[in-house]
Amino acid sequence: MKVSGFTFIRNAIKYDFPVVESIKSILPICDDFYVAVGQSEDKTLDLIRSIDPRIKIQETIWDDSVHEGGKVLALETDKALKMIPDDTDWCFYVQGDEVLHEKYLDPLTEAMQKWKENPEVDGLLLNYLHFFGSYDYVTPTTTLYRKEIRVIRNDPSIYSYKDAQGFRKGNNKKLKVKPVDATIHHYGLVKHPKIQYEKRRNSLKYYDRDMVKDEYEYKVDEIDYGSVDLLEKFEGSHPEVIKDRIAKKNWHFDHDLSINRMSPKHKFKKWVEDHFGFIPWEYRNYKII
Repeated sequence: MKVSGFTFIRNAIKYDFPVVESIKSILPICDDFYVAVGQSEDKTLDLIRSIDPRIKIQETIWDDSVHEGGKVLALETDKALKMIPDDTDWCFYVQGDEVLHEKYLDPLTEAMQKWKENPEVDGLLLNYLHFFGSYDYVTPTTTLYRKEIRVIRNDPSIYSYKDAQGFRKGNNKKLKVKPVDATIHHYGLVKHPKIQYEKRRNSLKYYDRDMVKDEYEYKVDEIDYGSVDLLEKFEGSHPEVIKDRIAKKNWHFDHDLSINRMSPKHKFKKWVEDHFGFIPWEYRNYKII
């Protein structure tokens, strides 16, 4: 069985993406790794080159004229996906702010082996933990996705969907997937408040340019992490590859866990999840088989 990892990245240093940790977290089960490195304002290209000799790089130029729905992120993901050779069985996707805990490497390998010869299985579905403000807090709000596809069969009909959150195939068909008891740690909302502000301001232009103007017309220069809907204390362990980064954290964030700013609708959805184990009207970009 051959497994290829892939991702895309741009301005990793400027916006403090833990992309090195992201790639290293899945490298142990990858035979090779493919990265679409966008033209950057920092040393991102050198950073990616320094990680591991198994990494193959394609230098790309983002189409900055595409600023609707985050589509440019999917276009860049597809560039990396198309680099993967035909003899690969499974393609393992990780974004530059996602890290896999090492304890899930074996279960994922076993799942890929188990379903390799079953053509009905298009991919594997992973769980998510969304960290917020600090490495000490996760947000359980129902506005964020709980699961997403991160391992896909090496099928040329599969492509990155919308803003690269997940994948589809052929004529907009949802992928048929098997869930795996493995969790991605999403650290995209854990940065110094000033860097997080600049990163968010930059990323919004790939969704709607008017959003940038409307959201940042007032005078502000950093994200207010305290305005979050709901947080919980993280009681688990972080992946080994990110512990050095955590130790170097250079900002402080603490939060009153009694605060709950969720709307009545999302409070109801969270109540149902807590009591019955599912979220009503949950968006699912996949079909579990």
